[in-house]
Amino acid sequence: MSDSASTRQLLGDGVRTVNLRIPAKPEYITLCRLALSGLAQLRAIGDDTLADLKLALTEAVSNSVRHAYGPSSEGHVDVTYELGRDAVGIEVLDDGEGFDPDAPSFENDELSEGGLGIAIIRSIADELEIDSAPGRRGSRLRFVKRLD
Repeated sequence: MSDSASTRQLLGDGVRTVNLRIPAKPEYITLCRLALSGLAQLRAIGDDTLADLKLALTEAVSNSVRHAYGPSSEGHVDVTYELGRDAVGIEVLDDGEGFDPDAPSFENDELSEGGLGIAIIRSIADELEIDSAPGRRGSRLRFVKRLD
């Protein structure tokens, strides 16, 4: 977990934390979204904000499921939900192959569909932290969204 002062300030006191571990398989991404929907009932999260959070979560978990582990490898993805009074934080961890979060994904001189996930999360989140590197095991992506 991040110890950054800005993250603590965004989430505030009384943060509730829920952890979920799923197999790194596409059919489990929906479970992450369902958990978020259930947890959203504990806070006054508007429909538009919840839709944004679900999209960012789906992109983050999909990246881990699709790219972290090879097709024959078994792996898992850990999702941590942090529910603050005024913000929601979501962290996605895997033990798979790292990546360069700043490198755009281009195919035929156009940004590929797979390269849009981080850009989408960046546009939704009020704060984004990515800890990953090519050739290194494991990736961590964490974002925080203020509640309106």
